[in-house]
Amino acid sequence: MGEIELGDGTLSYEERGRGEPVVFLHAGGMTRAMWDGQFTRFARDHRVIRYDGRGAGDSSNPPGEFSHHEDLKKLLDALDVDRPVLVGCSFGSRVFLDFAVAYPDRVGGLVLGSPGISGMEFRDPYVLGLLAKAGEAARSGDGPALLECVLRLWVDGPHRTPGEVDPAVRKLCRDMLVENAAKGHPAPVLGTELGAIDRVAEIGVRTLVVTGDLDSTDIFAVADLLDREAPHARWTKVPGAAHMVNLEQPARFDELLEEFLG
Repeated sequence: MGEIELGDGTLSYEERGRGEPVVFLHAGGMTRAMWDGQFTRFARDHRVIRYDGRGAGDSSNPPGEFSHHEDLKKLLDALDVDRPVLVGCSFGSRVFLDFAVAYPDRVGGLVLGSPGISGMEFRDPYVLGLLAKAGEAARSGDGPALLECVLRLWVDGPHRTPGEVDPAVRKLCRDMLVENAAKGHPAPVLGTELGAIDRVAEIGVRTLVVTGDLDSTDIFAVADLLDREAPHARWTKVPGAAHMVNLEQPARFDELLEEFLG
């Protein structure tokens, strides 16, 4: 475990193993703990690094102006990491896409779970409805209602009730959200981004896109865009998972990642 200085804050990270480097970044509102399973498994044959983005886990809150992709460059520079495979979920995938646009020669490959992308707009009625409810809860100071909105959005998804989701997965995600709140982190802050939605054709590195088949149409739209316009991308849907695909279907996610790394 360690911490790097950014000049206007800190990033907290963990590193384990030897071999080709693999870097993991969590979904928005979550922490590096969401990669526990992959961190342990892939450290057997790789140098694995996972970190908390600014505003999450043990990292500092963001300053007025910053960018997550520049934070990543500082982390890789500090740890002397060259051309890692970047493995993200949601927000993590969004950051890695910006990084691949900004620094294409620093990326060895992309594995994009449930990808967001800078410049995207939400259009799924399910997502828009819950975002509106979350805004109302935030304005009224109703923490439990806000927490439930986030879980319904990014854990349950539009096709299931909470009772149909693995309770261990739901509890882990809830615990990470509560931990972030307890540490004084605000809602996820995106910072300065590059509008990668208009630059997908520039992403020439080998790319695997992984989504659960129960996620929202907004995520499918990003996956489809990458599949169509990124020269070396392919999209795989995993049955029985929504947004947190690596937590809900870890065996299949790990199999896909193993194949990609091999």
